[in-house]
Amino acid sequence: MEIGINGTMKRRPVVAIVGRPNVGKSTFVNRLVGSRESIVDDMPGVTRDRLYFDVEWTGHHFTVIDTGGIVPGMEDEIMMSIYTQAQIATEQADVVIFLVDGAEGITPVDIDIANLLRKSDKKIFLAVNKIDTPAREAMVADFYALGIGEPHPISAMHGTGGVGDLLDLVVSELPEFVPDEESKPIRIAIVGKPNAGKSSLVNALLGEERVIVSDVSGTTRDTIDTEI
Repeated sequence: MEIGINGTMKRRPVVAIVGRPNVGKSTFVNRLVGSRESIVDDMPGVTRDRLYFDVEWTGHHFTVIDTGGIVPGMEDEIMMSIYTQAQIATEQADVVIFLVDGAEGITPVDIDIANLLRKSDKKIFLAVNKIDTPAREAMVADFYALGIGEPHPISAMHGTGGVGDLLDLVVSELPEFVPDEESKPIRIAIVGKPNAGKSSLVNALLGEERVIVSDVSGTTRDTIDTEI
């Protein structure tokens, strides 16, 4: 953790959103950002790379990471890369929000992810999404079985439920950060046809696997914004 002379962080605190496919991670991130930045679709695996967005909540500034839906044990090349990206996001995060689907209930994949998260030393909040009817509210208590802690009901689609209460708890765990309004970095876009090597170039410039590289056309779907 980088601390400045006034006791505040030199970098924005980081909150990672993780979970299995189609639980509403990108919808939740778009709710936090206040605009449709992450692609949202019913098809699993739409989000693949780590997506970073700056967020402000009640005067607290932090960066949220949207990650692809992870399925531990999958041997598909793309799914394995998504899992790696989610692992990196968790390692970088100060706080992790584990998002699950309250409409479907606990799944074996949720249990696998919970087992992995318990091994980390991060502060983890369990958010139960799609709680937008009284009947679903009664199902929230079932998620105590994941052993992550208190389940927090939210509705990322409608912004109702306990979204505000959850964010209040999240920012209470984050160190203070004061953004530098004078810092305006140069912005460079890398564009080209599929499979021209754009992602490989980005990774080479950064010196890390920031973007998933594959021979499959259309692997990168969202715009990837990162600093160098």
